[in-house]
Amino acid sequence: MAHIALTIAGSDSGGGAGIQADLKVMSALGVYGASVITAITAQNTQAVTAVHGVPLDVISAQIDAVLSDLNVGAIKIGMLATPEIIQTVADGLKDFQGPIVLDPVMIAKSGDALLARDAVQTLRDVLLPRATVLTPNLPEAAVLLDRMAAEDREEMVAQGLALCGLGAKAVLMKGGHASGDICHDVLIGPEGVLAEMSAPRRTTKNTHGTGCTLSSSVAAGLAKRLSLTQAAEEAHAYLQGAIAEADKLGVGHGHGPVHHFHRVWQA
Repeated sequence: MAHIALTIAGSDSGGGAGIQADLKVMSALGVYGASVITAITAQNTQAVTAVHGVPLDVISAQIDAVLSDLNVGAIKIGMLATPEIIQTVADGLKDFQGPIVLDPVMIAKSGDALLARDAVQTLRDVLLPRATVLTPNLPEAAVLLDRMAAEDREEMVAQGLALCGLGAKAVLMKGGHASGDICHDVLIGPEGVLAEMSAPRRTTKNTHGTGCTLSSSVAAGLAKRLSLTQAAEEAHAYLQGAIAEADKLGVGHGHGPVHHFHRVWQA
């Protein structure tokens, strides 16, 4: 029987992030990917030029269609855009008992906003308590907590613990926005640090979709019934490989995507 993961996120017409990236990741990691599209973006490696939210009843219908038929082992939630979409997704998942990976997508790599300002509180109140693991980068964690972005490991851990205090069962704090030659990701539970993952910082502009890639690879691991720590560690290793091979793809003229299939074919 196939391991199945569901991604609930926006569509990236450029293929480097969102639903498209999530499905590539799941396929690359040996998991069958299903999808619920929450928004359609006109997007490439340089900019997001239009966003169209999918009607709420259609989002609900997609969730019902997938969960009523497929044996979903884990869910990744990405771009939700508005308070109404957030509430619709929360309502649709009220009976789901499996692990949920919540990636609080706020800003595209191009700098364009993907989450309305008034949606942050709804995300914090309605979905964050449902998260098996929350996967914020440092600016996203800061917005959720109304603090300044963490600048060192101590503050990353403190903010991770604070997010657990808001209801997340665990938080994977992503350190890519910090300074230094080494990037540190820290997995934190209510009692403290569960795991730490480090990698040399790579000099590349081709990092479009890294957040989507990491969160969906964690979901793939959980769908395969790995422990959260194992899923996070394997996702980190997979993403580092995808970043290392990103420059060989040569996709687009802006922030290009990482190489999701770096273990399958060479660019």
